[in-house]
Amino acid sequence: MSKPELFLTPGYGEKLHELLHYSQALKIGDRVEISGQGGWDNDLAIPEDLTAEIEQAFENVERTLATAGAKWTDVVHVNTYHVGGFPAIVNETITRLYRRYMPDRAPIWTQTGVEALGLPTMHIEIRVTAILA
Repeated sequence: MSKPELFLTPGYGEKLHELLHYSQALKIGDRVEISGQGGWDNDLAIPEDLTAEIEQAFENVERTLATAGAKWTDVVHVNTYHVGGFPAIVNETITRLYRRYMPDRAPIWTQTGVEALGLPTMHIEIRVTAILA
């Protein structure tokens, strides 16, 4: 069995590790699991616009996957966590981004509505599993 490797995303991942003592990605063999990624920047600021927040969360997933040698096209499973319900713009934005980041793959996906996320201004958090080819 492969030894687990933990990774920190440069910038915000290092900051979160220092503040909360957790890693952003875990790689075991050909499997990569990442912690939930919000739409934050390196200073943990969240955009006020929901579409911009979702787009930034997708970029953060990409950055975090890269630390473990993976990319969006390796993703097989997505969990999204949402504060504030599911207005049409949520699914429209996520679907558009799935098609951009994974044009040849439709992952399995679970959406969960939650009361709150890790930062008080967050509306979305994305967690994925990737299998390296």
